[in-house]
Amino acid sequence: MTQCDRLLSPRATRARSSRLSDPGPAVVGRAYRGGVSEFSFANEVDASRYTLHRGDDLVSVIDYRDDGTTLAMTRVYTVPVFRGRGYAAEVVTRAVAEIEERGDRVVQPVCWYAADWFAAHPEHAGILAEGRPG
Repeated sequence: MTQCDRLLSPRATRARSSRLSDPGPAVVGRAYRGGVSEFSFANEVDASRYTLHRGDDLVSVIDYRDDGTTLAMTRVYTVPVFRGRGYAAEVVTRAVAEIEERGDRVVQPVCWYAADWFAAHPEHAGILAEGRPG
C-alpha cells in the first residue's frame, strides 16, 4: 500500500486500483503538433490506395485494384495504435462517396471489412459490382 492509498477511502483505493490494472486504449488524447486534428483524405492513384491522415499521421488505408470499370477493395487497414476509433469506416465512407460522385466505377468489396461496411450501408448497394442491374 502506498502513502497515497492510506489517504484514500477503501472505495477510492479499489477504484484507483482498477484504473491502474485496466489501462484502456493504447493512445488516449494524442496531441498533434500545432494542434492539428483535421483529417485529410486522398486517392493515391499511383499507389492504388485511398488514405486517411489525421494531422501528419497516416491512420487508415484502402488498397485497391482498378481495371477501369471495377474497383476491387482488396484491403482496409488501420494503423494499430489508431484502431477502435472508426477510422476504417471513415476512409471507406469517403472512398465510396468519391466513387459515387465520379460515377465511372463499380466496387467489388474483396476485403471482409469493406464487404461488412456495404452490408451495413445498403443505401450504397447501387455501386456494387453484383448490385448493378444487368
